[in-house]
Amino acid sequence: MRQVTWKALGARERAAVLRRPTQATAPQVRAAVQRIVAQVRAGGDEALLALCEQFDGVRPQTLQVGEDEFAAASAAVPAALREAIDAAAQRIEIFHAAGLAQPYSIATADGVRCERVHRPIRGVGLYVPAGSAPLPSTALMLAIPARLAGCPDVVLCTPPRRDGTADPAVLFAALRCGVRRVFKLGGAQAIAAMAFGTDSVPRCDKLFGPGNSYVTEAKRQVSMSDPCAGIDMPAGPSEVMVIADAGANPTFVAADLLSQAEHGADSQVVLISTDASLMAAVATQIELQLARLPREDIARRALAASTLILVDTLDEAFAISNDYAPEHLILALREPRHWLESVTSAGSVFLGDWAPEALGDYCSGTNHVLPTGGAARWCSGLSVASFQTAITVQEVRREGLAAIGPCAVELARAEGLDAHRSAVALRLEALEA
Repeated sequence: MRQVTWKALGARERAAVLRRPTQATAPQVRAAVQRIVAQVRAGGDEALLALCEQFDGVRPQTLQVGEDEFAAASAAVPAALREAIDAAAQRIEIFHAAGLAQPYSIATADGVRCERVHRPIRGVGLYVPAGSAPLPSTALMLAIPARLAGCPDVVLCTPPRRDGTADPAVLFAALRCGVRRVFKLGGAQAIAAMAFGTDSVPRCDKLFGPGNSYVTEAKRQVSMSDPCAGIDMPAGPSEVMVIADAGANPTFVAADLLSQAEHGADSQVVLISTDASLMAAVATQIELQLARLPREDIARRALAASTLILVDTLDEAFAISNDYAPEHLILALREPRHWLESVTSAGSVFLGDWAPEALGDYCSGTNHVLPTGGAARWCSGLSVASFQTAITVQEVRREGLAAIGPCAVELARAEGLDAHRSAVALRLEALEA
């Protein structure tokens, strides 16, 4: 990891330090995804099978997971993992159920009642990565809020393994959440299939889930196509920022940085600290811990685009963080809650030395599908509300029209929209008659 002193950098150098790795490869990724999306739209299931063979090294006999494969998967998952999935699911459900949006109704004038009601999105597509690392936790993060929202049609896509089957733990997690329509599809082709539909894969109204730069770009492209599919947010590649003071534990900080670096070569991790000695200790710990990681090569490539930043004050650290808007933000500080109010842009915040980001990934109860690439400046992580639409309702009685109608007539006249004015004025005249 490179080390820099923030005050020694100019504006252009500071921007370069915080540049995401995917920004450099964006044109190539965009073009490759465009070709895949077009291939799926034109070729349907046959194109999907060809792309599976090309990218996953296998041509599944069937795209959809059958009952026999579900049964085999459930039997293959060890008891300890089944218990962990159940425990995580319970906490995720507790947290998300507490945040259910409530309808409301209020009289804005005599005879005028305005309401806001919620409806589940009809068809939702869930993407669960399983390329170099299967993620049953993502199946829980997506399917539990979808179920709480009441979505009637749920489709899940996850990449096939080399033997043509889906990862057993992902299938068990899907079953645990009541999802039975699972397809062995990965990458940009899975996103295109759910967005446009094929003979096998139903078309979905909105797509959810994290992924690498190709998946994220595919989501962006299908959201702008005709017909378009809604998307949750830009969610991937992974990133973490740690703000640490002199009292932070360098072993913990290094472990947190590596936990995100091992996601993929296009992940990014950043440490900001006011203490040069801590930064040096973290750098030493990173090298020590890297040597023990099975995914050392992946983590090293991610660390090549990552940075240790020395600042003069914590206020300066939070200014950098809010501009960067990290997916995950760890406050390895002596009074982390005191500094929480200084956070204005982050996907999820972890307070103190005993809150590793990995707990949020798995089982604290919050959602790990979070905005990346700076999108935390304008959008939030996944919740039940992500799987719902909100509809406003107006109920107007005769006295209500009499009370607020003249206001509408005057505004319509000012805007030169005579049909608008007439729609209200005719009713006012009828009341007077």
